Amino acid sequence: MKLNRSTDMALRIAMLTAASPARTTVDELATQLALPRSHVAKVVQRLQRIGVLVTTRGRFGGVAFAERAGELTVGHVVRAFEGDDEVVACDQPACPLVAGCRLRGELRRAQAAFLAVLDGIRLGDLVDGPAGPLLLTLGAPGLRG
Repeated sequence: MKLNRSTDMALRIAMLTAASPARTTVDELATQLALPRSHVAKVVQRLQRIGVLVTTRGRFGGVAFAERAGELTVGHVVRAFEGDDEVVACDQPACPLVAGCRLRGELRRAQAAFLAVLDGIRLGDLVDGPAGPLLLTLGAPGLRG
């Protein structure tokens, strides 16, 4: 299973904001993660809606990791961005094998196992150890190649 670009961006943004004690801006996130600002803005809005980020408008506003977001799981974010669609679309176009096919059921089982693993990983766990300080160096002068 491959995650879509928005999901990948969401997880990166969640990790970066979780590692930082300071509020940041969409522009700073886009620069640090080398991502398009417009995409980052959309992903930040969605992360705010699902409780991962807190956003504040105004001159001293910005984006911060929500107080309890560290307890949310990677599976929560993946479901919010990927939806509940199946890995394959057997109905569009209608597959002539659907009546006797075992593949669809096995793919559902594999997808459920994939999400079950992600449900066991809290967002806060992603920044424990050396990952947190490393994340804070992203986009720092002199560290780009």
